Amino acid sequence: MLRCINHLERPSSGRIYVDGQLIGNRLERGRFVELSANELAVQRRHIGMVFQSFNLFSHMTALGNVMEAPIRVNMEPKAEVERNARELLARVGLADKADAYPVQLSGGQQQRVAIARALAMRPKLMLFDEPTSALDPEIVGEVLDVMRGLANDGMTMVVVTHEMGFAREVSDRVVFMDGGVIVEEGSPDQVLGHPSHQRTRQFLSRITGATGDGGVEEPAEEAGGNGGVR
Repeated sequence: MLRCINHLERPSSGRIYVDGQLIGNRLERGRFVELSANELAVQRRHIGMVFQSFNLFSHMTALGNVMEAPIRVNMEPKAEVERNARELLARVGLADKADAYPVQLSGGQQQRVAIARALAMRPKLMLFDEPTSALDPEIVGEVLDVMRGLANDGMTMVVVTHEMGFAREVSDRVVFMDGGVIVEEGSPDQVLGHPSHQRTRQFLSRITGATGDGGVEEPAEEAGGNGGVR
């Protein structure tokens, strides 16, 4: 779903709009026409994406990773880009890691650099693809704290996550999907606190380990693979 929003994957049906703009196509003489690669690149400038596995450029420092797109894509002045990049690294708590390479950073630090890199393009929308799933549980909080800050600042975010506490705290709207189909949607309290659909209740029971009778259930493998909260 996230890859469809920024047209890395072409939807087989339906249309996607971001801030009122049709993504990936334009209406021409009554029919929808696929945008060219250059036109798509212009649209993607306004949609930031943070991947599950960081995807930093290994040969660049943290500062270089954050500066790359504004210079290469937006052709912004280097001095201005560097100043903004250092501010973003400070915002995610990594001002002292500007000259470090990805291999010298922990997973949580790499993910925070990835967030700063996406923010450097001043996106209207941020997409997060399970941003904490590849992290050690002890450092998940580092990334979630940054995302909380973005939410508090009013950034529009679409987050795929199994961090139920975070979803309940930060979300305005929760969508539970299974097999590519929306099973249930509503407020965090409604979907996560009082789900109406049996499939949602089953997923939440497995992902949190609660059985409903005071015991603890071993997490089922399929709970993380087939269902998820958006």
